[in-house]
Amino acid sequence: MNRKTKALSIFLTVFFLVACKIEKMKENPLQEHISYIKTAFAPDKRVALFNVKAINGQGKYVLRGESNLPKAVDALKEKLSSKSIDFIDSVQILPSSSLLGKTQGVIKISVANLRSKPAHSAELATQATLGTPVKIYKSFENWYLIQTPDKYLSWVDSGGIQLMDSVKANVWRSSHKIIFTETYGHTYSVQDKSSQVVSDIVAGGVLEKIEENNQFFKVKYPDGRMAYVSRAEAEDYDKWLENLNPSNETLVATSKTLMGIPYLWGGTSTKGVDCSGFTKTIFFLNGMVIPRDASQQVHTGQPIDATKSFENLVAGDLLFFGRKASDSIKEKVVHVGMWIGNNEFIHSSGRVQISSVDKNAGNYDAYNFNRYLRSKRILNSANEGMINLTKTPVFKD
Repeated sequence: MNRKTKALSIFLTVFFLVACKIEKMKENPLQEHISYIKTAFAPDKRVALFNVKAINGQGKYVLRGESNLPKAVDALKEKLSSKSIDFIDSVQILPSSSLLGKTQGVIKISVANLRSKPAHSAELATQATLGTPVKIYKSFENWYLIQTPDKYLSWVDSGGIQLMDSVKANVWRSSHKIIFTETYGHTYSVQDKSSQVVSDIVAGGVLEKIEENNQFFKVKYPDGRMAYVSRAEAEDYDKWLENLNPSNETLVATSKTLMGIPYLWGGTSTKGVDCSGFTKTIFFLNGMVIPRDASQQVHTGQPIDATKSFENLVAGDLLFFGRKASDSIKEKVVHVGMWIGNNEFIHSSGRVQISSVDKNAGNYDAYNFNRYLRSKRILNSANEGMINLTKTPVFKD
């Protein structure tokens, strides 16, 4: 195919796509307004739900679908009214009334696998560790659509979550808690590490504290199970918050405790991490909740470098990799790692490992060096997409 023929083919393809879109808008004039509102209020379907469509019912359009954004639905209705468009509002605002008030929950197992759809065969979208409070929007069979503190939307099966109404959720939030600080461990039925295991537990797991002595915390699970946790492996949550002093050094130290953990698509725990799950875990263990995916994390923090000079980077800065934008395609961020100094970054690729941007180093990573996009500084950067646990209560009011 010569260049002229190829150009003509591209033109015709674009022409027909645009023509089809215009024709659909003529058939359904509300679609343009729905798309506008969705772009304005819910541009990222990973963190906002706005599934609304207009159906022509004998001369009057019916708005159907669901959303967890009441303001977006109100904005759509106001826009349609301002255009003198007659419609019937049948959009369901979530949480669903079928939940009977149990619209909050807490993860009750060491690590809950959160899926993109309500099925164990669906893609692992992300994970949530023990004690994570979540919003519940609706149920389907044995599954619940939830939203984690980083606003990520996903499905969890009933075995991973304890449903709560607002009263029980407030009681849980106000209780004293402990946080597990070792990479991996167990809780026990009595004050003896050789006793029956109640469950496994990973770094960042949070439990209600009942009492304590010199060697153990007595704790309570969200579902009522009682257990004991070694004091050597956990801290009082309030004291942990008070002692937090995240720095370049603590970020690096935390990252290195996770060396060798296997790569797991969708993983955000010390049982397995993907690239952004790894950076997310590092920051969480230093008291910060950052966005879930690399393509979201890249929009946080302060720009530091985009030229491969690396000279302005400090330990803790995030490096982003992927496909550069061109005249015909958009940029695509697909990988992230964290700078640790000495021309090295740590990242989850096959396993958590350290790579170098120095072409003379034994661990030089040519593949990622060649697809490097930019670096951002997250530490001490104020951003809407980030939560500082010392300033915003998530696990405890």
